[in-house]
Amino acid sequence: MVNVVLVNEKDEQLGIMEKMDAHRKALLHRAFSVFVFNDEGHMLLQRRAENKYHSGGLWTNACCSHPFPGEDVLTGAQRRLNEELGFTTGLKKIFDFIYKSGFDNGLTEFEFDHVFVGVYNGLVFPNENEVSDYCFMGMEEIEASLKNHPEKFSAWFHIAWPRIKEWHLKNSLQKAAS
Repeated sequence: MVNVVLVNEKDEQLGIMEKMDAHRKALLHRAFSVFVFNDEGHMLLQRRAENKYHSGGLWTNACCSHPFPGEDVLTGAQRRLNEELGFTTGLKKIFDFIYKSGFDNGLTEFEFDHVFVGVYNGLVFPNENEVSDYCFMGMEEIEASLKNHPEKFSAWFHIAWPRIKEWHLKNSLQKAAS
């Protein structure tokens, strides 16, 4: 049984609940999303395994999940990146957001999502129980795919995309100026 941390809109802990119960009851809980780029500025995308409890087969960021109760959010993000994609890299928190999205199976994601970024250029070793495919893709190509095929991406990716794009542009310009 996996538990999640229930929180309020300020990310203050309210309690702990079994993950599927929190999703069935649509209760706000702590989560994280990890976005990984390579040195060329391409983003690592993963296609979620078909057997996932929601959003199976959809493309999304490198990984996302929930920290364990008592686990630091950054530590949880690094743990989950390794569990899903078989590597670790330094991560930096860049923003957070709250989102709520219902799914056809009766589950609802209602998450206080901490967003981290990292840079990685090595090999990827996807866990086939979590990831069915992966690729590095340029920002313009992602933008076009989101516009032309929005149904192929996870709900949270659509929500995070404008801020990730803005962060990426700002940081690319800073690198070019230095």
